[in-house]
This record gives sequence, structure tokens and C-alpha cells, in this order.
Amino acid sequence: MKRLKLAVIALFTLVTVSNLNAQNENNPWAVGFGVNVVDFYDGTSLTDQALDLLGSKDWNILPSISRISAEKYIEKGFSVQLAGSINKIKTVSAKNDSDFLYWAVDAIVKYDLNNLVGETAWFDPYVYLGGGYTSADSKGEGMLNGGVGANFWFNDNMAVNFQTGTKRGFSQNVQAHYQTTFGLVFAFGGKDTDGDGVYDKDDACPEVAGLEEFNGCPDADGDGVKDSDDACPNTAGLASMNGCPDSDGDGVADKDDMCPNSKGTKANKGCPDSDGDGVVDKDDKCASVAGPAANAGCPWPDTDGDGVLDKDDKCPNVAGVASEMGCPEKVITKEATDAIAFTAKSILFNSGRASFKPGVTKQLDAIVAVMNKYPKATFAIEGHTDSSGGAPLNLRLSEKRANAVKKYLVKNGVDTTRLEAKGFGEGSPVDTNKTRAGRANNRRVEIKVTN
Repeated sequence: MKRLKLAVIALFTLVTVSNLNAQNENNPWAVGFGVNVVDFYDGTSLTDQALDLLGSKDWNILPSISRISAEKYIEKGFSVQLAGSINKIKTVSAKNDSDFLYWAVDAIVKYDLNNLVGETAWFDPYVYLGGGYTSADSKGEGMLNGGVGANFWFNDNMAVNFQTGTKRGFSQNVQAHYQTTFGLVFAFGGKDTDGDGVYDKDDACPEVAGLEEFNGCPDADGDGVKDSDDACPNTAGLASMNGCPDSDGDGVADKDDMCPNSKGTKANKGCPDSDGDGVVDKDDKCASVAGPAANAGCPWPDTDGDGVLDKDDKCPNVAGVASEMGCPEKVITKEATDAIAFTAKSILFNSGRASFKPGVTKQLDAIVAVMNKYPKATFAIEGHTDSSGGAPLNLRLSEKRANAVKKYLVKNGVDTTRLEAKGFGEGSPVDTNKTRAGRANNRRVEIKVTN
């Protein structure tokens, strides 16, 4: 008996490192072989009987295969099983007080508990209920039986089975008892119509042989893109091109490339634009000098390069903006920019959080006042941390802090379209992270003018 317990522990340890599947519609049939243990009720309380079952003094077991079973998965977690078992009874109430033959034929319905708790991979617990005919000491009767069990799967086809339950009759010909079984289960019968190694249930293309990585669907040209997603299924191509080739490597599939043998850009349908002015070389009269399409790719005079033609530019020698007729736009003064940047240094947060420390709102109110004084100015709010803690956590914390500042500014009257918040984590230090003072300097929020 001690050996049996050690075997149970060893096999259980083995399956706990597996990550496999249970019997289901993929492998609907199963047969089992193992041993069975019979323990007769001794008339004590149910608690005593349960504790007795956990011991071995009342166990009756044959040191050989003493139980076989066959079962069929039906649907929705239900399966039916027919089993036969045989045993030699040596103990009923006291050790070695008996010597007679025991045999039983049972039919049960099993329900897979994974359907209630979710898929547990290798661990497949179930409950069962059924009946059968049991004979003990040449007396027999029909008996109801029910209990629990579990399969521990090594792979898709083989598992260790443990099952325990109780049997009760009607005519008292056979004393009520526990029957516990332990053995191996072999599942089979999965359907694979196209023979590609992917069961029909999981095969997205069950009538056409395909590849496991594509759920059974084919990849005719072998380019790693399944045919259903491949815009060029008979010509090997690139996944980034939906399976189509890109001969010149410009990121435009040959079928969409107006210049398939010359490396170009997507914006120009695969044709080159040497001067980057948006006019492809074949249509550009000044292919080496950027110019507008309206002038066939040649530039209009624009001395200061601000995009406002000299003829319309009131400040032709100073870069400006169109709204100021070519003169610089005054969106905010340097003094105001410096004031915002200086005040932002006083924005302090609670440790490890995105909530402000007491008194910070006064600094934020001062920033709101400056921003509202220059309504055309736009700003970038940047959150930074030191290198303490993990980089992903620091990035999320810096983003939360930057957004906390933005939320406060918007709540107090700054138009949200003027603000952009972004976290940079620990990636942009302004000081060393090896000292406390340095780390303190790196934990900061910066506000910069972006126009």
C-alpha cells in the first residue's frame, strides 16, 4: 500500500509540470486501465468513514489491473462511461475478516467541471453519477453510485486518472461501500478530414490541408501569410505587404507600384522624389531642387524660407507665418516661457503616486495665469522619473503625472487643444541617478512651449 501512495505522489508531481489538454470532441473516445480499491462502510459516522477511506487498514485491492473502462464524450462537458471491475475482499469490518470475490459492472455519466470554472489545461476534474450491478460473496444487486474524479493529462491522448465515490444498493445484498480507482486513460478518435494534423474542430479550413500555425489553413506560396490573408497567394511576398512582393524594397507592393523597379515612397505610389517636394521625378522639371507642384516642381522665390512668397511677404528677410503675412508670430514672450519652466520645477507629487503634494496647486494656478495671458501659445507637458523601480512602471507613473498636470490646467481654464502630455519615464535624466540629490532632480515635470 505504501508503494501505491508513492506512485500516486510521483505521477501527480509529473503532471503538474505539464500544460496540456483534456478529452473533448477532438478525441471523443477513451479507454482506461487501472486498479480499484473497495472499502465497506463499517457502521460508524460518515466522518469516521471518510477518515477511514484516507487510511489503508480497510482497503481491498488486487496487485494487478482490476478495472477497465470505455467512455464516449457527448457534448457540453458530458460523457458516458461503461466500466468493469474485480476485487478480492479480505477486509469488511476488521482486517482479514473475509475472503470472497467482488465484481461490478457500472454505467455512469460524467460532467467535466472545467465547463464551470474555465479551462485548466492538464488538470481535468469531474463529477459522476450512475448505476450498475455489483456482486460480493456471490450475492448481487443493482447499486447507485456517484462521486468525483480527475484526469491529469500528459499529452492530448494519455492521462493519469483518479476517481473515488460511494455505492449504495436497494436490497442490502451488498453492503454499501466506497470504490476508489487509479489508472491510465487513453483518448482517441479525433477527426482530421484534410489530414493536416489539425483537428476539424480547431481547423479554420477543414477541407483543405494547411499549417498548424494558421489553424489548418494553407499558405500556397510559402511566404508565411495564409492564403485567405494573402493578396498575392501564388507569388511569395512579404507579410508587411499582405503577402505580395516588393521588388525595389520601397514599402509599396509591386501591384500598387507605379515605378516597381525604382525605390520610391508610398505617397508617390512607389515612384522616387529626389528633392522631396511631392512631385515625382518623372514629372518634376527641377528634380534636384524642391518646388511646388503648381510650378511643376520648381520653387517660387521665398528668401526667408517661411513658406510665404516674397511677393506676399511683409518681412521677406525674416522667417514668419502666413497669418502675419510672413512676419514672425508673437505667441509668447521669453520671460513668460522662462516663468512657466521655473514654476514647473515646484510641481511635486506624493511618492510613487500621481497626486500632488500640499501647496502645489498655487504653483499650478500661477502657470494657468501665464498660459491664459498668451492664448495662442501651445505647450508640451513632460513627465520624468529617476531610475528607481522598473522601467515600465516608471513610464506609466511619468505619464500619469504629466496627465495630472494637464487635467488640472484644463479644469482651470486652459484649452485642452493647447496642451500635450507625455511621459518619458527614466529615459531623459538631467542629473545622475547614483545620488539622492540627483534622483530628486530627475523626478520632475517640464512644461515647454511648442510653437
